[in-house]
Amino acid sequence: MTIRVGVIGTGQIGTDHATKLANAISGSAVSAVTDVNRARAEEVAAGLGGARVADDALALIRSDDVDAVLITSIAETHAAFTLACIEAGKPVLCEKPLAPTSRECEQVLAAEVAFGRRLVIVGYMRRYDPGYQSVKATLEGGTIGEPLMLHSIHRNPTVPETYTSSMTMTDSMIHEVDISRWLLGEEITAVQVIPPKRTPLAFDHLQDPQFAIFTTESGILSTVEFFANSQYGYDVRCELVGTLGTAALPNPVTASASAAGVEVHPIPPSWRVRFGQAYTAELQAWIAGLARGEAVGPSAWEGYAATKVVEAGVEAISTGQRMTIEYIEKPALYR
Repeated sequence: MTIRVGVIGTGQIGTDHATKLANAISGSAVSAVTDVNRARAEEVAAGLGGARVADDALALIRSDDVDAVLITSIAETHAAFTLACIEAGKPVLCEKPLAPTSRECEQVLAAEVAFGRRLVIVGYMRRYDPGYQSVKATLEGGTIGEPLMLHSIHRNPTVPETYTSSMTMTDSMIHEVDISRWLLGEEITAVQVIPPKRTPLAFDHLQDPQFAIFTTESGILSTVEFFANSQYGYDVRCELVGTLGTAALPNPVTASASAAGVEVHPIPPSWRVRFGQAYTAELQAWIAGLARGEAVGPSAWEGYAATKVVEAGVEAISTGQRMTIEYIEKPALYR
């Protein structure tokens, strides 16, 4: 069985995903693509072996030759396109965020609950990274006891001038929000953001680095250091501290050299290199699940919860206050 996927958005990540679905993922093919830049969509389609260019996203969603939809367009379009997929009864993998606002996320939840079964997967690919999976397995195995603190590091080499202080939360630390929820198995109930000394390499409008503290239901603290202009590479790490020990995720070592008493190894230059394997595993799990008639991956509730925390995080950045978070009642579909 081949799942025919329609791809909405042919930017960098959309093109990467479409290429994987066409060439590297078992059981899938790309039947159609669309983008507001039609010339770009035509260029991508030409390299996918048989994919056509749809006139727009809604036409693609309703097409008879599309079994499932991948949304990689700008965040402001995610809710509307996801709702259209639910209306058409088609499974959808929406890149994060599910929507920029919790109100829009609640609309998606309500539509999916009314439909009666899960169709929506949200693209939090770090859950498929072998390092994060190892940390979670160690915790669940009981080796380190009960979790007390989670410390995360997220550093980019640079960011473009369009990057703003609020984007440190909405575009970057949102991954640590999801990982905190997934690893610890608890909702985040409060967030505080403390600005460290500012790097002189940041644009004038950008507070960089940022330091966030998330508090979970049972009082576990999850800290995140985000550094947008670290210069030296793309560096993502974490350490989970328990009552009996720790579980750590270092940067993966893909190669190393030892000489003159020194050992060195490369640091990933970008998210595409660091998490390429995780993206492939995410897509493969989604397609394999669809072949079995299942929705495999983070649910629409996970997307809502992450956006809810990020909204509070953006307010914490602007006010300097510790913000508490209240959620709607979780529908039975997601329990």
